[in-house]
Amino acid sequence: MKRIHLFEFEDFPWFPDWLRTNLTRLIVVMHRLLGTTTDVAHLVNRALQYSTRPSIIDLCSGSGGPMLGVAETLRNDHQLQDLTLTLTDLYPNKALADKINQPGNPYTTYITHPIDAANVPSDLTGVRTMVCSFHHMKPNAARHILRNAKERKQPICIYEISDNSFPTLLWWVALPMNFLMAFLITPFARPLNWQQVLFTYLIPIIPFFFAWDGAVSNVRTYTLEDLDELLEGLNSEEYRWEKGIMGNKAKKIYLLGFPVAHS
Repeated sequence: MKRIHLFEFEDFPWFPDWLRTNLTRLIVVMHRLLGTTTDVAHLVNRALQYSTRPSIIDLCSGSGGPMLGVAETLRNDHQLQDLTLTLTDLYPNKALADKINQPGNPYTTYITHPIDAANVPSDLTGVRTMVCSFHHMKPNAARHILRNAKERKQPICIYEISDNSFPTLLWWVALPMNFLMAFLITPFARPLNWQQVLFTYLIPIIPFFFAWDGAVSNVRTYTLEDLDELLEGLNSEEYRWEKGIMGNKAKKIYLLGFPVAHS
């Protein structure tokens, strides 16, 4: 397996929430630049054809990421007005949950108790999504996530914007590029607060963490060949897997899994 499980600062429980949130805002900007919403909406729309209800169960949601935009795109552009989105995480973002779980928003919820992506409760049915989070999982955990979706007969959509196709040593060249990128994209972060500005331009803590975690994300990303290893023994007539590369702006890997109905 080419993937290497190095550490990302955002994975540590001691990492400050305010810093994690500000880093996530930069990642959201990257998603906008790379067309993640369009890509994921296309994949999820396909997976929904194999779901028993128009529902998305987002795993490892953290601070939200692009899934709110994906759900909005599906409702507006794909005529899925009744689509529901449920955000979940092993360590839920309480601030975002409080904001989302407001009266008058029946189609989007954020579950405030921990949800393990490898053991999703049976009452949470719908297309499971993992956007730029699957690479955080070690192979054993990643395999359990895939097996659980298959055993529960639920569609799953995994999508990564990081790329592990180049020789591993080349990714350290990306560190200074990622560092400079943080300065360029910060003005597009929303909301743009004083912490984001101060700790980017005056005390560049955010660019440092953004550069490290971005470079490490590349070497942690499962290649198509790595996915083949994870899927060994999980193929069957009742559940189908599809993997590939999509996107024009960057090389983005996806994995779809869905139950196959038999007449």
